[in-house]
Amino acid sequence: MPSNLPLKGKTILLTGTSKTTTIVENITALGGHAIVAPLIETCERLDSKDPELLNCAKQYDWLIFTSQNAVEAFASKMLRHQFNASHFKGKIASIGTKTTTALENLGFQVSFMPSIFSADIFVKEFPSVAGNQPRCLFIRGEKAKSTLKDGLPFELKEWTVYETIERHDQTSVIVSCIQQYKNVTVIFASPSAVDVYAMEVVPHIGWEAAHIAAIGHITEAALEQYGATVDIMPSVYTMQAVIEEIMKVGDKS
Repeated sequence: MPSNLPLKGKTILLTGTSKTTTIVENITALGGHAIVAPLIETCERLDSKDPELLNCAKQYDWLIFTSQNAVEAFASKMLRHQFNASHFKGKIASIGTKTTTALENLGFQVSFMPSIFSADIFVKEFPSVAGNQPRCLFIRGEKAKSTLKDGLPFELKEWTVYETIERHDQTSVIVSCIQQYKNVTVIFASPSAVDVYAMEVVPHIGWEAAHIAAIGHITEAALEQYGATVDIMPSVYTMQAVIEEIMKVGDKS
């Protein structure tokens, strides 16, 4: 085992969905202790009109994906109804490297990704041509905010392909973890996870018992609205960037 273990003595609590195998392996390899306690899960929203909606999606100039969860739900529908990437002639817009990778694994070529992985930056940077009104379809989850619909200067159609389920059963796991270990960092990657933590965990231990890390300024704002102090918020909105910042943070007193 390497002698340089920058996460030695640190416990990192992951509150997002349970699809975290790679990041857990990375944390462990760096000497850290990773605990997966998902406060949210996602599931595909099934609809008898899915074949019809997939056919309609073929007609759009742009398909927009802002999360890996949306890609996975869309891919499930494609597989179930025997569609593939070649059926869709429009361009693909994506937010985030994981979302882009998931799309590329399906055979799509991503034509646009904003410089910062956030919907408000997407609105500012999305390419437009004067006088042109592109037909755009936003493939989304049911908790997606209206940032794209309100901000883009043309009509945006939306298709909700997945739902977010709150995991209230994780409260005792998280409370016990923070009480048991001296140096815990809790990572939040969405406002949905923040909401559950604020309602279920904070009444027991408060915000100050652990370092608080956010991925993205929207998640950071959600934490601050609840009165949390965000200790870690990297300029690059990825899980790996958060881990790199955690390496630099001292023990929680």
